[in-house]
Amino acid sequence: MDVTGPGQPYPTRRATQDAFAAHVSAGKVAAFEALGVDLVMGERAGAIFTDAFDGRRWLNCHCNGGVFNLGHRNPRVLEALRAALDHLDVGNHHLVSGHRAKLAERLAATTDDRLPGVVFGVSGGEAIDAGIKAARAATGRSTIVSVRGGYHGHTGLALAAGDPQYREPFGPNPPGFVQVPFDDLPAMDAAIGHDTAGVLLEPIPATLGMPIAADGYLAGVEALCRERGALLLLDEVQTGLGRTGRIWCHQHDDLTPDVVVTGKGLSAGLYPITATLMTPAAHAVFDEQPFVHLSTAGGAELGCVAATTALDIIEEPGFLERVEELGERFEKGFASAPFTLRRRGMFIALKFSDPDGGVAAAGACYDAGIFAVFANHDRSTLQFLPPLVLSDGEADEIIDRVNTALT
Repeated sequence: MDVTGPGQPYPTRRATQDAFAAHVSAGKVAAFEALGVDLVMGERAGAIFTDAFDGRRWLNCHCNGGVFNLGHRNPRVLEALRAALDHLDVGNHHLVSGHRAKLAERLAATTDDRLPGVVFGVSGGEAIDAGIKAARAATGRSTIVSVRGGYHGHTGLALAAGDPQYREPFGPNPPGFVQVPFDDLPAMDAAIGHDTAGVLLEPIPATLGMPIAADGYLAGVEALCRERGALLLLDEVQTGLGRTGRIWCHQHDDLTPDVVVTGKGLSAGLYPITATLMTPAAHAVFDEQPFVHLSTAGGAELGCVAATTALDIIEEPGFLERVEELGERFEKGFASAPFTLRRRGMFIALKFSDPDGGVAAAGACYDAGIFAVFANHDRSTLQFLPPLVLSDGEADEIIDRVNTALT
């Protein structure tokens, strides 16, 4: 029976779904109903969230692409935000802010100050847009090369660099965008020309099923960029901030990108904030024309407090080592499972032989109390991103539930 969940604005599940369908997305409600998913998210903490009306419990192994890397409602971030609310609000993006300066300084330090310039935003797409703008301004060129099946957001330039299915309903793509297959260095070589401003890619493309590139591919892309005067832009919205066992995934390959984009986990799941990290040359246009790119809520001072506290946690001694330890625990626990594991740290995908295996696995896991989502551009693959702060007991419970559900 439906009962009013804590803090829920509607008294029943049906009333919630009807209001959502009427005013937000009828298609989403219909799609979930067709899949037999009637979830309305309720209470949440750590690795767990519940249904708002019947108390069903799921272990979150999707984490919204890394938004909940530190778990739901991380106590340390909550405490910092509560204290900040006594003094701060969004702030004024036109003015100098110590909170934005401090967060930018901390982010720059994660790159050994190779990327000292920072532009803040609210969404990943907005942050990608800033990076593309920077590449075009710095090079005086226009073309952006990206990877087929990649995902960079739903805003203008980010949308143009992403998969056609997200932009085709809205009209033709603007000129200046070229796509090539991932992990195909000859195709990338052919695509980077005299008018290429930058190459944009995820070190491990999430919606493509998290394929790990062959040794030398990413370094080869960087070499092509250097040779031809193009900038290397890395979308680390999902792979960054400790998810792969390093602060940044590109550190595994000793890359020196010109632009790194971060988001999702930077918010700690509590206050939306993104950042685009840049070399001085890429950032120069924002110094020379300080009001050419604005974001009213970008770098909100409350968001800076959440993000700085998240960095405090990620940079604590032993945190990254623990991420790798957890990844190895999952790899060992899934050794006999009916899928192939793709993994770098805790950036994990379960690859099935059936073309729709990831879809079927998502349903089976859902029924077993594990929430995970298939990769949109490789439906044979299940994206598997548990929080980075799991206990051994929670990890083992997830392993047991997945093995039982999929065997």
